[in-house]
Amino acid sequence: MTIELELAAPAAVLGLAAADLAARVRPSVVQVRGRGRGGGSGVAWGDGQAVMTNFHVVAGVGPRLEVLDAAERRLPARLIAGNPRLDLALLAVDDATLPPATLGDSARLRVGELVFAIGNPWGQRGVVTAGIVSALGDLPAAPGEPTASYVRSDVRLAPGNSGGPLLNARGEVVGINAMIFGGDLSVAIPSHVAAGWVARLPTRPLVLGVGVQPARLPQPALAGGQRVGLLVAQLAPAGPAARAGLFVGDLLLRLDGVALNDSDALLAALGQHRPGDVVHLELLRGGETLTRAVTLVERVE
Repeated sequence: MTIELELAAPAAVLGLAAADLAARVRPSVVQVRGRGRGGGSGVAWGDGQAVMTNFHVVAGVGPRLEVLDAAERRLPARLIAGNPRLDLALLAVDDATLPPATLGDSARLRVGELVFAIGNPWGQRGVVTAGIVSALGDLPAAPGEPTASYVRSDVRLAPGNSGGPLLNARGEVVGINAMIFGGDLSVAIPSHVAAGWVARLPTRPLVLGVGVQPARLPQPALAGGQRVGLLVAQLAPAGPAARAGLFVGDLLLRLDGVALNDSDALLAALGQHRPGDVVHLELLRGGETLTRAVTLVERVE
């Protein structure tokens, strides 16, 4: 008697493996929302009490951030740190622990590898697309800054995918999807760049020693195109800002050249520094533009 064994086609095996991968990683992917709108995607990071996303997803949203997890739970979130150049932001989710995704070594990615993206395009939850890595390269860096790599692939992204994970064929996070390039190619920030940035963050938030609120700038200050600054409403008596000579009523314009249009911009700018760093605050006082050097310290719990 002859027994014939029918082997599954390679494409079918690959399809089943991709479906298993998606089912395993979807619980780690969240929708990032602010002010009642769906801004993008994110992925549970580290111990599951943090979410990695894009900076442009949360820029200008303000303190009313939340993430919507796979179980449709609305979880309050807050910005820990952001880096506009890398387009990365780390959020804290204090009221729950999310299942973190497995981090892969994106430094070992090769052109031609199969990759997957999971996100929330146009508000649709947990959408999966596939493609291959088409290029690896470096982003331009300012003088004194390290270069940052990128991963270019042909996974299909749409508004709402930003901040979601790029996965290798093992289901490991090898990138944070950031943008669509040239109409059909997608760019992701490699996971080893994101992990390196997080590792350099201080263990506790940095302190400037001010309480601020957005304020419209007077007309003479609009020469550079900036219309909103941060009004110093409170000042810690022995804080770094007070020691540097700031006063209540000062209007903060820029920190090391970065415009301070809202408190998120200030947090993001501080998030690129470490305790002991000296930053330069440009401010408006009595119609005069001044610059003050402030030495940053870590918050003592």
